[in-house]
Amino acid sequence: MRNGKESQNLEKIDLKPGERLDDLQRNGYKIIQDPDKFCFGMDAVLLSGFASCPEGGRVLDLGTGTGIIPILMAAKTKAKELVGLEIQSESAEMANRSVLLNDLQTRVKIVQGDIKEAGQLFEAASFDVITSNPPYMINSHGLQNPDAPKAIARHEMLCNLEDVVRAAAKCLKPGGKFYMVHRPFRLTEIMVLMHEYKVEPKRMRLVHPFADKEPSMVLIEGARGGKPRITVEKPLIIYEEHGKYTQEIYEIYGY
Repeated sequence: MRNGKESQNLEKIDLKPGERLDDLQRNGYKIIQDPDKFCFGMDAVLLSGFASCPEGGRVLDLGTGTGIIPILMAAKTKAKELVGLEIQSESAEMANRSVLLNDLQTRVKIVQGDIKEAGQLFEAASFDVITSNPPYMINSHGLQNPDAPKAIARHEMLCNLEDVVRAAAKCLKPGGKFYMVHRPFRLTEIMVLMHEYKVEPKRMRLVHPFADKEPSMVLIEGARGGKPRITVEKPLIIYEEHGKYTQEIYEIYGY
């Protein structure tokens, strides 16, 4: 059964054709998604588990999509304010409805805007933590509909990796932390750009689908103005066997 607050919030929002409500397994929070457009993946969940925030801190999520990372971090941390920046108006509007649904409007704010303009949208050096699950693919080769939300989320069409790192460098407080999930094949580029923009890589964890398979994701933490020294954590393994997550993955998801 729904509690009274959730029932009231459901009355405030409308699900559009094709949309659904997904349970996030955290604090009773739910998120509105449209599978035909874009749904969050495991990478966003893993990033929310890898990132941390000091009590009372401010968090900015660059390219927030439907707001999954701010909503999960609202459940997992004691951050005072979490801001999601999203360029696609439809995704930003959907994220706003999820914020209202979960009664998080006093902590979570969705801003429609361009990552490349983050330095103008927000005060410089004003965030304790910045997160990002950016587009992984370098170009739009082979795409039949480059304007589709899925294509924009997965390919560097409206922003690239340097835009993300540059925005993080501008908006982070000195000593502030930057957390990103990406693909290992771009690790050299990631490291070079973070070092160039003085968001020094400090912690890294590779994510493997199975213990004997090569990594499919990399989680990385940087510190603005940090000294050059990185800790490489033990690998995170997704599946113990086909169809069965490892215990650590279950814990990250909140099961």
